[in-house]
Amino acid sequence: MSSQKQWTVLNKENDFNGLVLGDAPVPKCGENDVLVKLNAASLNYRDLIIPKGMYPFPLDLPVVPGSDGAGEVVEVGSKVSLFKKGDKVTTLFNQQHQYGPMNPIAANSGLGGVVDGTLRQYGVFNENGLVQSPKNLNDLESSSLTCAALTSWNALYGLKPLLPGQVVLVQGTGGVSMFALQFAKAAGATVIATTSSPEKAEKLKKLGADHIINYKTQTNWGEIARGLTPNKEGVDHIIEVGGAGTLKESLKCIKYEGIISVIGFVGGGNPANQPVVLEVLSNICTVRGVYVGSKALMQDMIKAIEVNNIHPVIDDKVFTLDQAKEAYNYMWAQKHFGKLTIKID
Repeated sequence: MSSQKQWTVLNKENDFNGLVLGDAPVPKCGENDVLVKLNAASLNYRDLIIPKGMYPFPLDLPVVPGSDGAGEVVEVGSKVSLFKKGDKVTTLFNQQHQYGPMNPIAANSGLGGVVDGTLRQYGVFNENGLVQSPKNLNDLESSSLTCAALTSWNALYGLKPLLPGQVVLVQGTGGVSMFALQFAKAAGATVIATTSSPEKAEKLKKLGADHIINYKTQTNWGEIARGLTPNKEGVDHIIEVGGAGTLKESLKCIKYEGIISVIGFVGGGNPANQPVVLEVLSNICTVRGVYVGSKALMQDMIKAIEVNNIHPVIDDKVFTLDQAKEAYNYMWAQKHFGKLTIKID
């Protein structure tokens, strides 16, 4: 096959109208590269805010969107040693982040932002920019691991590893929070989850959340969460996805020496009202920005997924590649639960 269907983000001025589906050549495989037939992709909040002009990290437009993808190797370059034809693979978010802490080179290698991503039928990647997919997952499930899963794994294990018996608080029911809930339960931790709807609360219960707080009716959820911890000492790890709208409450329930992993800002809120950095001193905690994670961390995470037979929480609605713009609108309207996936034929 010489041509393929692919989406392109042309600019960041026209909202989702800046997303265009067209024909493009199938990329050529270099000596260190792997050609992948992409079978599935999944969306992140980041994908939505790139065409809206709200993304704070490096971009190089026009670009093929999507960081998360899974599929099958169809060709390998002459110097490739990590993969062979027929291998099932999943993409690494920051292609240059192989191990160790984040650095400027790694931060400038994000799929679907600086490097062409996964909303297409075929992609060429350097062999270091892929991992073997977990043996227990299908392509739709594997495609959800690249960003959300690795971000939550990094939050729980990248700085101060989660221990059995500790308490984790997850906010909402997006991809990062759902993975954190599953990873925390597999590790023997107690999980407190916040949500805004009784329907989502029921789903959280089924996934194993020990305590659920409705943050709309219980606006002082930080104090409530602290009261649910042993001796009311507070939460060990907080998956902070709300940003200015939620950080104030997170600081109310964090334990001494606990970690608040700041991952997103979906909760909005007025930045002028957000806590100042000196509040980490009065609360004796670490507030840490998490930008996905390294290949080494991803490989550790995949081992845990296989050993514990963890299956990602996937929204019931699956879109096709042609329907990607509809998927963007569906996710922007917050109709999804867990990860939103796209099947690529």
